[in-house]
Amino acid sequence: MLPKQYRLTRQRRAILEEIAKVTSHPTADEVYKMVRRRLPRISLGTVYRNLEVLSETGAIQKLAPGGSHMRFDANCHAHYHIRCVRCGRVDDVPVAPLPDIEQSLRKQTNYEVLGHSVEFLGVCPECKADNG
Repeated sequence: MLPKQYRLTRQRRAILEEIAKVTSHPTADEVYKMVRRRLPRISLGTVYRNLEVLSETGAIQKLAPGGSHMRFDANCHAHYHIRCVRCGRVDDVPVAPLPDIEQSLRKQTNYEVLGHSVEFLGVCPECKADNG
C-alpha cells in the first residue's frame, strides 16, 4: 500500500479508510470532517500533510478539477471524471480510458508522456432539477 519509507500511521489509515468509503471525491476540508469523527484531536494541518504523502505515494489520487478545490479519490486506477459547473460535484465517468492515446501522442510529438487526465464538464442531476 505505502512504500517502506512511509509508515501507515493511525492518521493515515483513518484518512485512507474514510476516502475509500465515499465516491464523492472529497476536498481536504471534507476529509478532515470525516476523519475527526474517528480521531477528534487530529488537526487540519495533519490531514493536509498526510493527504499530500498519500497522493505522492500513489495510495490515493489527487484531483485538481478546473476552477475548484483539490479533491481526493481512493480509486487509483485510470479513469475519467465529470465535474458539475454549478456546484463543483465530481463523479467518475463510466467509460474506459482511451486505449493507446499516450503511445500515439508520444509518436506524434516526441514528448515523454507521463500520463493524462480527462475532465468532462456538465450540470449534475441535482443542479439540473433545481433549475427545472
